[in-house]
Amino acid sequence: MPKENQEGVVLGGPQISTSATTTVINMPGESSSPDHVVWSLFNTLFMNFCCLGFKAYAYSVKSRDRKMVGDVTGAQSYASTAKCLNICALIFSLFAFIGFIIVYAISKNSQRGY
Repeated sequence: MPKENQEGVVLGGPQISTSATTTVINMPGESSSPDHVVWSLFNTLFMNFCCLGFKAYAYSVKSRDRKMVGDVTGAQSYASTAKCLNICALIFSLFAFIGFIIVYAISKNSQRGY
């Protein structure tokens, strides 16, 4: 075979490049900001010191409603208030519970004559 008729495949040789345009669409995902409904419900049922648990539950429901409407800023604001109320309800209820235990222990000891 003459040299002119031989065709060879060269690996890694030049390839034809085509320019492809890409479009990036940023889809806003579902906001994952917590609304603290479960925590507020727990505080409402078990640690409702001065109705703080119930108030926290109301703000949690408002936060969930704002999230469903699409108002992320409003949802975060209500969720932050609910979190603060939940923390206050938890701390005050724990102090009250510990105080009751101390008062009970002191009264039991004073009845025994210690």
